[in-house]
Amino acid sequence: MMHCPFCKKSAHARTSRYLSENVKQRYHQCTNIECSATFRTTEAIDEVIRPPAEKTPPAAEPVTPPAPRKVQGCYSLPYRH
Repeated sequence: MMHCPFCKKSAHARTSRYLSENVKQRYHQCTNIECSATFRTTEAIDEVIRPPAEKTPPAAEPVTPPAPRKVQGCYSLPYRH
């Protein structure tokens, strides 16, 4: 969101287009009905603060089989009629 350069109220982006990979042109319209100014802005990347982190594959951990379950009493055998 931008502010209108004339009345300082908020202005909404109506449309935009890329001029290059890092430059975008936007058209804005003031939300103040008494002003209704339309203006154009240019948005560009001028500095990268932090580049994306390099992804390293996670180290493979050894897989251990689960411990056998200990069942006590009548539940250890299947139920039969």
